Amino acid sequence: MIQINSIKVESRVLPLSFECQFGEILHVVGPNGSGKSTLLSAVAGVLPFTGEVSIDSLDVGSASLDELAQCRAYLSQSARPAFNLAVFQYLALSVPKCCKLDDEKVQDALETLTKLVNIEDKLHRSIHHLSGGEWQRVRLAAICLQVWPSLNPHAKLLILDEPGAPLDIGQEALLYQLIDEVARQGLCVIMANHDLNRTLRHADSAILLNNGIMQKVGHVEEVLEPSLLSEVFQTRVRKAEIESQSYLLFD
Repeated sequence: MIQINSIKVESRVLPLSFECQFGEILHVVGPNGSGKSTLLSAVAGVLPFTGEVSIDSLDVGSASLDELAQCRAYLSQSARPAFNLAVFQYLALSVPKCCKLDDEKVQDALETLTKLVNIEDKLHRSIHHLSGGEWQRVRLAAICLQVWPSLNPHAKLLILDEPGAPLDIGQEALLYQLIDEVARQGLCVIMANHDLNRTLRHADSAILLNNGIMQKVGHVEEVLEPSLLSEVFQTRVRKAEIESQSYLLFD
């Protein structure tokens, strides 16, 4: 279980508490500037915080970067690196240190992940010759390699900061298939998301932030309640049923 108790980051995120079970997908939602990225950075252990964050028995606040890298992977909103590599070389950097690149299980994981995000034909391309969506899918495959359970028995948590932002609608569908597969393998997934309808359909639970304050946490249907969303986003939000599927509509 991932447990967060009274975590606070200066004035950007005020004290809040929640937990995430293994195999659960939790979305952090809220307006721009509400503290989503700050919260995820703190949970990942890359931003100073007060309070307590534990990943199973590991105390994030006192853990080394090496210990954190073994049990969680964190995908930030990040630009392309200055150095240049082929895609397969970039992916190799994320293989857990306990594995060898020529291990059959590593090759199986690479094949599975590159298929899931549809980059099998890009392995020999330079990372600087990829479109924004292609580069994001490479980053997603790499970050999942770090915590892929068949390679890393210590893996517990995958943290993603608005991973769908650079993707088109077809690529975004691949993203959610990948996240579902990660959760099926028993990892907790915590991600910031801006598409509330995707959250409604793909998350188990959600946290709604506004100005660094947690407005609500719980089952996704309870958090994405139209009157509360209308207040937080300062626009009218309605829920509609279309072909037996719930959708949020914004005026």
